[in-house]
Amino acid sequence: MTLVGCDVVPVETGMASIPLQHVSIHGHDIGYRMAGEGPAILLIHGMAGSSAAWRAVMPDLAKDHLVIAPDLLGHGESAKPMGDYSLGAFASGLRDLLTALGVPRATVVGQSLGGGVAMQLCYQHPEIAERLVLVDSGGLGRDVSWMLRLLTLPAAEYVMPVLFPSFVRDAARPVERFLERLGVQAPHLEEMWQAYAGLTEVENRHAFVRTLRAVIDPAGQSVSAMDRLYLAAAVPTLIVWGEDDPIIPVAHGYAAHEAIVGSRLEIFEGVGHFPHVERPGRFLKVLRDFLDTTEPAHPDLESFRELLRPSV
Repeated sequence: MTLVGCDVVPVETGMASIPLQHVSIHGHDIGYRMAGEGPAILLIHGMAGSSAAWRAVMPDLAKDHLVIAPDLLGHGESAKPMGDYSLGAFASGLRDLLTALGVPRATVVGQSLGGGVAMQLCYQHPEIAERLVLVDSGGLGRDVSWMLRLLTLPAAEYVMPVLFPSFVRDAARPVERFLERLGVQAPHLEEMWQAYAGLTEVENRHAFVRTLRAVIDPAGQSVSAMDRLYLAAAVPTLIVWGEDDPIIPVAHGYAAHEAIVGSRLEIFEGVGHFPHVERPGRFLKVLRDFLDTTEPAHPDLESFRELLRPSV
């Protein structure tokens, strides 16, 4: 492993003060942002996203925490090789990244696809997770946007250049400026536009399709953590969901809350798929209260074994 520029970045105002850094792991370049000092928080973005998805909350969290926000393999500025884009592979990659950065444990926060990765990380490597935060998470039910299901069909990658032409990417900034002049605040549209713009690049599209097909098929989400959520009772868990999420329904949040004993559920009214982008102030308040009022988990092999054994 070769680390490049892994020093902690001083906290200033705005995401520009937390530049992207790089580390080579298993020969693949991984981009990440890291700032602050204190207990660690790992922020995991969603599909077709990047570490920049956390720009509205990361600087504030970095005032009193060490915050790490990676670009998952196949996303953002990280490498996009042919290979394994399963939840298990992402979880192992994050374990390796934290190890390379000298971070033994963290509160694990995941949004959308990142929520599925967060749950997998806690399952595969319970020694890492001090807390678990799921934000409009995947992996908790079959339902998902019809558009994502369509993009899993055979040859979808050959249709995507028509759906995601490069001229649309180039038009993004003028549209943003027009909306700003009108006084329209639509951070969720900006987040979706960023993901859309990324898919205009051939390399990004191929990585996106491989990731998508690892967790979704034409009938919906194909990977579910519901049968193992009882294990999360050993870890303080917060579930945050946008009530109007058009991609993954809020019903999945309620179901996960019911399945995880002792979990907290926060529903953001009038919010879609990106609570941390659409209502960053409320998101920070909820997350900080959760951090302040819970103790980090300290799992051990014996307690994990007891959870796995069926009751007599």
